[in-house]
Amino acid sequence: MKNYVLRLRKTILLLVVAALCALAQPPDFKPTVILISFDGFRPDYIDRTSSPSFRRMAAEGVRAKALISCFPSKTFPNHYSIVTGLYPAKHGIVSNTFFDAELNATYNAFRDVAKEPRWYGGEPIWVTAESQGQIAASFFWVGSEVPINGEHPSRWKPYEHGFPNAQRVDTVLSWLDLPASNRPTCITLYFALLDDAGHSSGPDSPKTLFVVEQADSIVGRLVAGLENRKLLDKVNIIIVSDHGMSQLSPDRVVYLEDYIDSTDSRVVDWSPVTALIPEDGKDEKVFNALKNAHPSLKVYRKSEIPAQWHYNKSPRIAPLTAVADDGWTIARKRTQGGNRRLSGGNHGYDPRLPSMHALFLARGPAFKKGFFAEPFENVHIYNILCKILSLTPAPNDGDLKEVLDILK
Repeated sequence: MKNYVLRLRKTILLLVVAALCALAQPPDFKPTVILISFDGFRPDYIDRTSSPSFRRMAAEGVRAKALISCFPSKTFPNHYSIVTGLYPAKHGIVSNTFFDAELNATYNAFRDVAKEPRWYGGEPIWVTAESQGQIAASFFWVGSEVPINGEHPSRWKPYEHGFPNAQRVDTVLSWLDLPASNRPTCITLYFALLDDAGHSSGPDSPKTLFVVEQADSIVGRLVAGLENRKLLDKVNIIIVSDHGMSQLSPDRVVYLEDYIDSTDSRVVDWSPVTALIPEDGKDEKVFNALKNAHPSLKVYRKSEIPAQWHYNKSPRIAPLTAVADDGWTIARKRTQGGNRRLSGGNHGYDPRLPSMHALFLARGPAFKKGFFAEPFENVHIYNILCKILSLTPAPNDGDLKEVLDILK
């Protein structure tokens, strides 16, 4: 009888604690997702550094062995694939720089032309959310500055590379303090510090690993803010990266002028995926000159690009695509000695390479706890977001069935 009474008291105490916690949380708090990108974060960085916040995310949620980027494993194509569920050839952002033969115009991610809606196909998650009656917000993400299908997120910021990282986190937390009528349920948040470090120093440098710990403190700040608001177990946090990073060397360079005449083709995009538009009638000449030119260089006609890259059905893909092997650079000779990308790090290579693997961590009421997932492609994330937010997804290349095992 005594043990029964003790068990009853314990049960009552647990029920009271649960009730008090429920009262402390906003009663009108809807399913919410914060999608965070740390550009250029390789998943193995966590295991090579002291990263208590990232490790906590994995222990209390889901960690994938790898997130597989789209080809080319570059920033703009992959960020936009993550939020649309489409491969780059379908959503249109096929690289950071490309030429559209139908528009007779060049896209450059780092110029004002990138803010023109005509470049962006598909439906990013913030448009899906807004069009179905929810509120979306973006503290930086590819496409969020553009009125895609006539829609912006309700709250968005023009990209500012040097904007303080702590203020980004604090602003997102302040959005969660808003009344339900103005509070976003779908939030994106972007950080470039690891991509900057990886490019300048390479993925194995102490500087880059130190920056991983800075990124960990950013996550810690967000988690602490959610805990203070008693929202940590109400909000779904998804942390991703767009690609990995590979170590470069001045000893691993393919110089195009060694094999082709620079007047025979226009180079629209450079290393490590080089987009070539041959002059009229010179396609075969350029292709044959590069075909077996160097053991660490492969060249493809548009129709012959490997099927697993989903990269041959767009007027924005060049007639010829040259791809360097992992850690190699394609360059002009005149940049020798002055091109910072002959050392440090780079990305863009075959997404299946371990060096190009990206990060996926997730924690929250929608996700399993302590689950280690097999690698999956980033085009599936859009459907995860729609599932959590009870949204009807736009047509996309992802498949929720491929990632159901990470969800509760």
